[in-house]
Amino acid sequence: MDTQGRRQHVDPADQWVFDPETGSYQLQLDPPQQPERGVPAQGAGRRAQRVQPQGGGRARPGRSGAEDEGHGAVGGRSADGGRTAGAGRAAGNGRAAGGGRTAAGGRAAGGARGEGGGRAAARTSRRRPKSRKSAKKRALIWTAGTLGVVVIAACIGVYALYQQLNGNINAIDPGIGSKNATSTGPVNILVIGTDSRKGLKGKYGDSANVGHADTTILFHVSKDRSNATALSIPRDIITDIPDCPTKQPDGSTKIIPAESGVRFNTSLGQYGRDPGCTMRTVKALTGITPDHFMMANFDAVKDLSTAVGGVEVCLAKDIDDPDSHLKLAKGRHTVAGEQALAFVRTRHSVGFGGDLSRIELQQQFLSSMMRKMKSGDTLTSPTKLLKLANTATKALTVDTGIGSVTKLSELAKDLSRVNTKNITFATVPVIDNPAEKVHTTVVLDETKAPQLFSMVKDDVSLTEVKKKQKASDAAKLKGPKADPINVRVEVLNGSGVFGAAQDTVNWLQNDEGVSRSTNGGNAPAEVKKTTLEYAPNQADQARRLAAMMGLPASALKQGTEDAAPRANMTLTLGKDFKQAGTPIATPTKAPEGIQKVEADDKSVCAK
Repeated sequence: MDTQGRRQHVDPADQWVFDPETGSYQLQLDPPQQPERGVPAQGAGRRAQRVQPQGGGRARPGRSGAEDEGHGAVGGRSADGGRTAGAGRAAGNGRAAGGGRTAAGGRAAGGARGEGGGRAAARTSRRRPKSRKSAKKRALIWTAGTLGVVVIAACIGVYALYQQLNGNINAIDPGIGSKNATSTGPVNILVIGTDSRKGLKGKYGDSANVGHADTTILFHVSKDRSNATALSIPRDIITDIPDCPTKQPDGSTKIIPAESGVRFNTSLGQYGRDPGCTMRTVKALTGITPDHFMMANFDAVKDLSTAVGGVEVCLAKDIDDPDSHLKLAKGRHTVAGEQALAFVRTRHSVGFGGDLSRIELQQQFLSSMMRKMKSGDTLTSPTKLLKLANTATKALTVDTGIGSVTKLSELAKDLSRVNTKNITFATVPVIDNPAEKVHTTVVLDETKAPQLFSMVKDDVSLTEVKKKQKASDAAKLKGPKADPINVRVEVLNGSGVFGAAQDTVNWLQNDEGVSRSTNGGNAPAEVKKTTLEYAPNQADQARRLAAMMGLPASALKQGTEDAAPRANMTLTLGKDFKQAGTPIATPTKAPEGIQKVEADDKSVCAK
């Protein structure tokens, strides 16, 4: 070894060894020990056996070690204790031709020492000296060593980047939702745009604003990942906010009392409410529980639009809005940064000049951004992807269920399976608040909203994604229907809703003319789905009741034997029962007149 502990005759490039256990390269100064027995070194051990020193002595046959990639045997011992080291040492202590040692110590032919000091016989073949590696080969070896260092540096770089992105993420525990990033079922993500001006130095208004839920979108992804619905919730909708447990800095939990008849946007920020309060309010309003939330402020729009290289938008008219500071001519434009923020904040210059019109602008912007993010131009550019990842992780506050780069990546990979053409943006149906003379708020449209919520909850796409229905199920609904007066049914309550059976009987008798309906009380146990059991000779009665109650074909359970003339069918209400008179089956079409736009529609222009 030299003074720095390096073995002589060992190429530095060979000291970088790939470790399969860690997946990285490691510096190894000492080569691994080889077994004593092995194949003889080329031109070393065998040469020693053939060389005969002058004086008649024979070189004692020795055992050499295994070959080391052209450097000779490594670590093998000869019979007399000599080592067949990297240069090819033979048995004994003398040097063999070309560097091997003979048994007695004299020089062999070609410079080897013989037993008595003389030279080996001339007939002994002279070994060619070991040639030096060519410049090309040395370059290749050094390149391999350099590559090892680069791989190590890259691994360190990736780890540092991972740590950086992880450090960017701000995560809080909302006390509601899922602890897993994704699941085998549907996924619901609540996207919240807060109007907090904190840290923005008064640039966009009152910097003391606590930050309300200015923009809220419930993003629902179907179980089979075939479609998704992004449901915008108007900030000015009057609703009830439930009790909200919030985690405090000292680790304790504070319950913020419920409020009734207040604006939806106060579910965040007001009285210290956190995103978990908004998640609970959405659940109470829609019946859908968000699994996760993502929250961003004004800067997120600016930074993300810049990171993707701008977002294309379309205007059907010139806009010069003094409030949002958006000034654009009619037509298509690519906006980023401040201009992108001005676009999504504009409301007075489009539509009816209110929040609902602004929602349409935001939906157009987000649809276009989705298309841009999923485009080949973005996905195939490492620079853009890195910039986007860095920007997104800095811009977002998320729940702890997705509070790391690994979890966010897992969620993103899962959601990427949804085709953009099957993503629909829609707005919760509302009407003007009838309690106001001057309308500044809205209330839920009770004729349309429940139908839309039911579709979202039950994975019914708003983009007409066709799903096959069993032919046998579809046939159950086809055929003649009995008159209501001839329908006999006993209603059991397996829904868990108090009084559901009696409410249904009252509705059937008073509204539908089914006078031969009776209340059978509670079912033996609660059931998930409503079912109707009937005999083959009651099929016409079953079809009539199914039509009245909006039962899906899968709810009809036909027996094998005919029933007695006055026998009842059995209707068991399940957890899918909502209320008497409301269809059990999920609607297959969205309510008439709701505002919606498909994410893949490039023809949308703000009016």
